Amino acid sequence: MNASKLSMSPEDIREKYRKERDKRLRPDGVAQFHELKGIYEDFDRDPYVEPGFTRDPVIEETDVVIVGGGFGGMHAAHQLTLRGVRKIRIIEKGGDFGGTWYWNRYPGCACDVESYTYIPFLEETGYMPVEKYAKAPEIFAVAQKAGRQLGLYEMALFQTLTDEARWDDDAKRWIVTTNRGDRLAARFLIVAGGILHKAKLPGIPGLETFKGKSFHTSRWDYSYTGGSPSEPMDKLGDKTIAIIGTGATSVQIVPEVAKVAKQVIVCQRTPANVSVRGNAPTDWEWARSLKPGWWKERLENFTNVVSGMPFETDLINDGWSHIYRGFLPYGGADKMALPLEERLLVDFEIMEGIRQRVSEIVEDPATAEALKPWYDVWCKRPAFHDEYLQAFNLPNVKLLDTEGKGVDAITERGIVVAGVEYPVDCIAFASGFEIGTVYKSRIGFELYGRGGVSLTDDWQSGATAHSLHGFLSRGFPNAFLYNGAQGGQTTNFLHVMYESAIHVAEIVKAVTDRGAHEVEPTTEAEEAWWEVVMGGLWGAYDQMKECTPSWLNGEGQRDPSKMKLAIYMGSLTVYAQMIRDWREQGMPGLEMK
Repeated sequence: MNASKLSMSPEDIREKYRKERDKRLRPDGVAQFHELKGIYEDFDRDPYVEPGFTRDPVIEETDVVIVGGGFGGMHAAHQLTLRGVRKIRIIEKGGDFGGTWYWNRYPGCACDVESYTYIPFLEETGYMPVEKYAKAPEIFAVAQKAGRQLGLYEMALFQTLTDEARWDDDAKRWIVTTNRGDRLAARFLIVAGGILHKAKLPGIPGLETFKGKSFHTSRWDYSYTGGSPSEPMDKLGDKTIAIIGTGATSVQIVPEVAKVAKQVIVCQRTPANVSVRGNAPTDWEWARSLKPGWWKERLENFTNVVSGMPFETDLINDGWSHIYRGFLPYGGADKMALPLEERLLVDFEIMEGIRQRVSEIVEDPATAEALKPWYDVWCKRPAFHDEYLQAFNLPNVKLLDTEGKGVDAITERGIVVAGVEYPVDCIAFASGFEIGTVYKSRIGFELYGRGGVSLTDDWQSGATAHSLHGFLSRGFPNAFLYNGAQGGQTTNFLHVMYESAIHVAEIVKAVTDRGAHEVEPTTEAEEAWWEVVMGGLWGAYDQMKECTPSWLNGEGQRDPSKMKLAIYMGSLTVYAQMIRDWREQGMPGLEMK
C-alpha cells in the first residue's frame, strides 16, 4: 500500500492511536465492572418468565449432562444423539432454548454474521431466514423449532442453575446438583455456558442510587418501554433515556430508541468501528436452488475468507469479508503473517475509510470527530449498521463523548459527565459481558475433579490452566469445557460450536465403544498443545497490548500470569483440521480406562 493515500503520516496515526489508548487506560482493568449479585441482582432477573416457577427435583443417572441450552449445548446434544447417545440432560438458566438469543431481545437486536451462515439447524429444520441479517425473535424461534424437531425439549431442565459438579471417583460419575434440588449422576459432563453469557455493569459511583428505571440491555424491560422486539416501544414518547456503552449492542439499539423517545443520550467512552451492513430480503429463488450440504459449505467458506485461507469464491461477500479482503493484495487475509509495517499500513487504510464514512454521514463536525475510531481495525469487534451514524443527525439524539473516561457518576436524577448532571428517566446499560475471565466466574459454579480439587485451584485462577485442544483437562476426567482456555475461536461463534460438538461427541463415542469408564489427557499431550497455542500467541499478544481497552485485551491490562487462559490464535479452519486429523489418528495423548 502507498502511505501517501493516508490523511496523516503513519507515524502520526500510530501516535494518535497511542494517545487515544492512554486516555482510556485504567488501573482497575476488568475489576471496574460489577457482577450482577447482591444489590445488583435485580439486573439479572429473567423478565421473560412468570415468577414463582417450581418443579419436583430430578434424581437420576444419565449418560451426559450438558450445562447450557444455547446453540452450543443444542449442537452438543444433537451430535451426541446422531451417535446413539440418548440419555442426556440439558440444564439451562433461562426459560427456553436459545442462549444469547433467549436473553438478548433488545430493540434492533440482530446477528452481525449473515443469517444463512450464522443460524444453525437450517437444513435440519427446513427453515430459511427472511433476510440477510435476522432479527433476534427469528433466531430465537429457530432455536425453539430445532428444540422441537430434534427432540431436545424432553432433555431440558429450564429455569435451573447448576450449584456444582463433583467427580465421584468410585462411581466414575459426575454428580451435578442444582438450585432445584436435582442430583444428576452423569458419565460425561459438557459445560457449554456460552461466550456471551454473563452480563456485567460498569462500576460507576452511585449506580445503585438512581431513582428512575434502569436495566442491562440483555434484560430489556418492555413493560417499561412498551412494545416488543418486533413492535414499536410506545411508552418512551415522553422519556429521556441514557444508553451507556457504544459497542455492538448500542449500535443496534440507538436507532430504534431514537425513533420513539423524547431524547436519547448516548454515553461514549470509545467510538465503535461501524461499517455498512447492507441488509436485504432473502432471495427465494436463490434459496430454492441450494443443494444439500449448503450450510456447512457456506460456514466453511466464510471462515476461510476471514482466516486468510485459500478460497475460490467468496460466497458471503459482506462487510466482514470486505475488511479481510483489504489484506489480499498484500499477501493474504492473514494479517499476522504480514510484516508489522505492512500490516499497519493496511490497517490504517481500512480505518481511514471507516473514519471518512463518519464524516460523510454525521452532519455536526464536532459529533463526527468524536465518533471516529482511532485504533487498529481488530482492537474492537467491528460493527455493521446502516442507521447508527445517521441517528446522530436527529434532533432528539445527543452524544456525550466522555473522552475515554466514562460516566463520572450516577445520581438519583441522572448521569454526570465532565461534572455536568444530565437528568434522565431511564438508563440502559449496554456494557457487555464477561469474557476471558476465570471459568467459575463466567459459568457460575465450581467443578471438583479427582481428589476433590477444584478447577479454580488446579488452574490457579488461570496461571496454570492446562487442556488438550481447549476441552479436556487432566484431573477432570470425562469433563468437556467449551469456550475456555486454549480452544479455537473465529468471527462466527457458531462455527466454533459446531466443530466443538462434533469433536466432543466423537470422543464420547470412542470412550463408549471401547468400554472405557474414564477419559483424560496426559500431561505430555497438554504440554504439547500449549506449545501449539503459544506458537501463535506472541504477535497477537503484543498487538493487543497496543489496542484501546476492551474485553479483547482485558481492558488494557494484559496480565502475563493469566496467559494460559489464551485461546488458539490461528485460523479455525486450521484448528478444525488439526482436531479432525487427531481423531483420525486414534486420539493420541488420551488415557481411556
